[in-house]
Amino acid sequence: MTSKLQSSATANYDTLKYEKDGAIATITLNRPDKRNAISSTMIDELLGALNAADNDGAVRVVILTGAGKAFCSGMDLETLQSIANQTGAQNLADSRQMARMFHRIYSFPKPLITAVNGAAIAGGCGIATFSDITLAVPEAKFGYTEVRIGFIPALVSVLLRRQIGEKHARELLLTGAIIDAAEAFRLGMVTEIVAAADLLKRAREVAAKFLEASPTSLRRTKRLLLQYDDKEVTQEIEMATQENAAIRATEDFREGLASFLEKRNPKWTGQ
Repeated sequence: MTSKLQSSATANYDTLKYEKDGAIATITLNRPDKRNAISSTMIDELLGALNAADNDGAVRVVILTGAGKAFCSGMDLETLQSIANQTGAQNLADSRQMARMFHRIYSFPKPLITAVNGAAIAGGCGIATFSDITLAVPEAKFGYTEVRIGFIPALVSVLLRRQIGEKHARELLLTGAIIDAAEAFRLGMVTEIVAAADLLKRAREVAAKFLEASPTSLRRTKRLLLQYDDKEVTQEIEMATQENAAIRATEDFREGLASFLEKRNPKWTGQ
């Protein structure tokens, strides 16, 4: 995966839009024809856009959303196809970059609101739910479907366990179930359910509440919350990164990936 992190809010992005309105920056995943599927470019650009918002002193709150009918459908087909031909070192590098993206969202030093406008699946579910506030339309769907294609929801498991608890995390991650917004709200993955027509309006209302608070206090509060588990999270993400890369060398992963791309049922060997 080639890094091309953007350092400026005025930079042009291929897979997202970055817009500023006063102290609020809005990042929109912008591949609607691909259901905003994650590519290596999107990971790099999302990290770059978050860096731009972090480094811009005028920006105090970030809103993250998606264009079109889906929020993010998970990894895109081209990226999945390329994974099948990668070396172990390449797989590990990819896993580390994905880990950086999830942790960056989770640990972003300024208030981060996610406005989930549609389906958020696999890696897209992690992007959707690891922010400070997650708003979702009633029609939104959530799920970690990795086990269905021989993959492993390793990286998201580190943060999801802390967010919704061990028992609920096990059920979601081991079954690969897709749940609706109401269930995601019940589990604690979603903060509030909002009608689609009001989603971004409500996100801006929540952002305005953050703007009433001291930016220094918000930054220090977020830092304190992260410090409680910082050592454990760092160690667990490294372990999960190794597992994320290792699963790609298994027969079940190759079969799961092939069956997914060929739109057929997998024939698991357990190897």
